[in-house]
Amino acid sequence: MRLDKNNSEYSKLAKLFHWGFVLLFIYGVAKQVEDINQLEDTTFFRFEIIFALIFIFLLIIRVIYMKTTQKTSIPEDTPRAQKISAKIVHNSMYILLFCTALSGLVIGFLFWLEYKNSFLINIVIWLHEIIINLLYCFVGIHILAAIYHRLKKDGVWSSMVPFMKEKKY
Repeated sequence: MRLDKNNSEYSKLAKLFHWGFVLLFIYGVAKQVEDINQLEDTTFFRFEIIFALIFIFLLIIRVIYMKTTQKTSIPEDTPRAQKISAKIVHNSMYILLFCTALSGLVIGFLFWLEYKNSFLINIVIWLHEIIINLLYCFVGIHILAAIYHRLKKDGVWSSMVPFMKEKKY
């Protein structure tokens, strides 16, 4: 496929949301809570709560903005199964990002209620870890799909990625 078959370009705000969330995600992974006892530090605990609430707020704004103003850059002649797969991956990432922050807030709430070593908090921590691992899988699929589109040169890569732009034929 040639690049000129796809004229869709995401807005600057859509790109800012996308790459901003990449940075937020990397930051979240880098600073993740390794041991629940870290939440004993009031300043750290407060920061974690505020970070999660801001993350959820920005995620909701992003989803609303993307769903109401942006059109997919996948070419119209893309097979239906591939279009459905792309929707599943994108929507799953949104849901998993939301559930990661939400489950983290639930852990914080249970910790605050002094359920620090309870069966309940251990279940929520276990769910939180499953959600994060699923998110890693979907992010990996998303990256592989982006590379696939870059190799295919159908314009999908260049519609969102600010580097290694495809040449127009």
